[in-house]
Amino acid sequence: MSDTSTDTGLRTVDGQPLKKALSAAQAKARRRAFLLVLPLLAFVIVTFIVPIGQMLHRSVYNADFTIHKDFGTREITPIMTNLSAWFDANLAGTDPDEAAFAALAADLVVLRELRAPGQVGTRINYEVSGTRSLFTKSARRAERLEPPYKEALLDIDEDWADPALWQAMRGASSPYTANFYLAAVDLARDADGSITQVNDNRKVYVKLFWRTLLLAALITVLCFILAFPVAHLLATLPLRYSNLLMIFVLLPFWTSLLVRTTSWIVLLQSQGVVNDILVTLGIVGDDGRMQMIYNQTGTIIAMTHILLPFMVLPLYSVMRPIDPSYVRAARSLGASSWTAFFRIYLPQTAPGIGAGALLVFILAVGYYITPALVGGSSGQLISNLIAFHMQGSLNWSLAAALASLLLAGVLILYWLYDRLVGIDNLKLG
Repeated sequence: MSDTSTDTGLRTVDGQPLKKALSAAQAKARRRAFLLVLPLLAFVIVTFIVPIGQMLHRSVYNADFTIHKDFGTREITPIMTNLSAWFDANLAGTDPDEAAFAALAADLVVLRELRAPGQVGTRINYEVSGTRSLFTKSARRAERLEPPYKEALLDIDEDWADPALWQAMRGASSPYTANFYLAAVDLARDADGSITQVNDNRKVYVKLFWRTLLLAALITVLCFILAFPVAHLLATLPLRYSNLLMIFVLLPFWTSLLVRTTSWIVLLQSQGVVNDILVTLGIVGDDGRMQMIYNQTGTIIAMTHILLPFMVLPLYSVMRPIDPSYVRAARSLGASSWTAFFRIYLPQTAPGIGAGALLVFILAVGYYITPALVGGSSGQLISNLIAFHMQGSLNWSLAAALASLLLAGVLILYWLYDRLVGIDNLKLG
């Protein structure tokens, strides 16, 4: 009975059941839509997902300089295998005995043959300074070493008895390690393998993280204070005038970031335009010129100017559709101007405020060029230190760990925004 009713149901012109034809049409539409977005999806995967995945992997994996038996990805002959075996057979905190020094001496011979003592020394130098030269000079004399190897190596350099050095080598004996994340939050492992705080003169990263977050928050607040009246003016003016003023808001996007940043150097330096005007007006003396560049002040001023359009545009996008009759109705019912503004107008701009604040804050925490040029030593952000480890110290794993923590902070910010405001209310334009 059911088969008969199905056969006698609605059909298309070519005789197919209507339900089957609709399903086929929907499947075809989905395939067409997927093919249309496939180039964009591939682009996002190649340029965004894959690099982030590599960064996360690099933050816990250091194959290029490890002393593990699977040394690197360059198919180099296994090195430091004897010392790795000793570490595997002895618990952390075990004092190196004659067998440990014998294994080290044998591996130093292999290092010299492979011309790799500098590479291994550089890897260990990330945690214990001065070890690159220690490895290179010991490897040059490794073939002439004779038992007892402990005394022979200590004759070359007494630093071979340093427990911190052996703990660093133990940590490097495996390509996967969390030590870079520990270093990124000013922690380290002692000779027993326990996690401890580093010395006060080496506590750098946590301080920079806090400075980055505080400066980014301050810049976000300043951008909001400056952008709100500008966006309100653009939203309330007639369209022909607001479009003209919008050109001035968009004008910075047509100017090089480097040009805008160096322009602030000219304006804010001690002999710059701003100080010259203040001296001319008698506000400050010629010997009391203000230092507004190469410090946090320069970073705040320059970055606020550069990021201001990113706050104006989201605010303008939500202010433009607001019907002015709402505020007039509140005024007619007895509300004061401030009450009408705070209870009627301002809540309607919340999606734009949230979007602008989120956009400016995220851009600020990752900014690099402007703090590097105008920040000096006190205006540097965590991004500048990440760049230093990528380009200067070549400690890419530590740079990846710092960048991963920064990425985690941004994701937490997204989560908080979604819980408090709702990501569906995000209005970017």
